[in-house]
Amino acid sequence: MAEALAIAVGKYTYVHEVGKGPPEAIDAHHIVVRRSREKGVNLCLFTLLLFVYPTFLLFRQGKLDTLHIWSLVIMALLMRLFLKKPVKKESVLILPAFGVQLETQYGSGKTVRQFVPISRILKPVLTECVTPVTCYWSLSLIIRGEEELMLVFKELRPPVKMLAPIWKALCAAIECGECTETIT
Repeated sequence: MAEALAIAVGKYTYVHEVGKGPPEAIDAHHIVVRRSREKGVNLCLFTLLLFVYPTFLLFRQGKLDTLHIWSLVIMALLMRLFLKKPVKKESVLILPAFGVQLETQYGSGKTVRQFVPISRILKPVLTECVTPVTCYWSLSLIIRGEEELMLVFKELRPPVKMLAPIWKALCAAIECGECTETIT
């Protein structure tokens, strides 16, 4: 039987499924994006406003103007931007003897999986990324034979409070001695 530990911070929920015994040897870590109903209602109202206003102007003036055409095109592009593949959940499944499977589940139902054998992973790395606009933490894997780091969470940027237990579990699975440092 598997037990689940959950932590909620901001818009993210961290779920760690703890298994007991050999059949449940998979160590599963999930970061789930919590969606608010208010955001969905606001998006529907915004969509309605974007498509109704140019149509109203079109019927009121009785002729099709280039301004109306461009406003409809811009509104359609904005809606496409708002409705593009939102991520529902990203998961890290640690199979201690085999490797690490990274999963990304999108709102459309599509799931993208990537498997990395444990023998190719040199070390998990928890780094702070600073840009002129924002600062966030990132969990990456140093892969043997690769020039670049492999991001564990490609779409989401969960807080370090959620990344630390995943980093520790990866270190334990890979058995690297330098991963015993504590994170505050």
